[in-house]
Amino acid sequence: MGKVFAVGVGPGSPKYVTEIVKEIVLGADIVIGYKYTLKTIETLLQNKEIYEITMKDQEEAYQKVSKILGNKTCVVPFTGDVNFSESEVVDRLIEIFGDVQIVPGISSTQVAASKARVPTDKSKVITMHISTSIEEKKLELQKALIDGFSVILVPRPWPKEPSKHFMQSEIAIYLREHGFDTSNMKVHVFEFLTTEKETHFIGKVRDLEGKEFSDLSVMVFDQTKLESYINFK
Repeated sequence: MGKVFAVGVGPGSPKYVTEIVKEIVLGADIVIGYKYTLKTIETLLQNKEIYEITMKDQEEAYQKVSKILGNKTCVVPFTGDVNFSESEVVDRLIEIFGDVQIVPGISSTQVAASKARVPTDKSKVITMHISTSIEEKKLELQKALIDGFSVILVPRPWPKEPSKHFMQSEIAIYLREHGFDTSNMKVHVFEFLTTEKETHFIGKVRDLEGKEFSDLSVMVFDQTKLESYINFK
């Protein structure tokens, strides 16, 4: 009986692909993934049956492979970590293939937190990168900031439908319109993390209004206060 793996391949650099994921990809017969994700693991794809997909044709590819899988091994790689911002696709894979083995990867949110020196155990991690409503997540963002948490956030690119587009500029305007003093809120924006194209913006949330960033970007709202063990005597 065939096997299906959903694996995380990290934010973009091949250096962030874990050894276990490399082993699984090397042992696969079929690999189904997006162009950017496949690029990250291109050196591991020799002699594989490759399906490069988009949001529009991924369902067709999954259905096709389900019919020809047999005793083969199929890998579906995801940028970053499978368990973050990918549940809609993973759930569909489980519906189609049944037993899907999930192998975590390094998320861009982890890398962004490290570069901003913001501890994830004292932060809220929020993704807007979903196709369903994000209204509750917007409220979650507001509450987290009001409660004094730092927030590591993945915005939602949707340029073809402006009402759903919720990137850095829209987020800054949204917070200002909901009573936040964005001129005093520290924020980082990272693009193309771990790659040669990586950029790092640091400033105030107000500075984001009117600015455009890549789809491959992560925000960190920094409300961190140093609380080292020396302060707990």
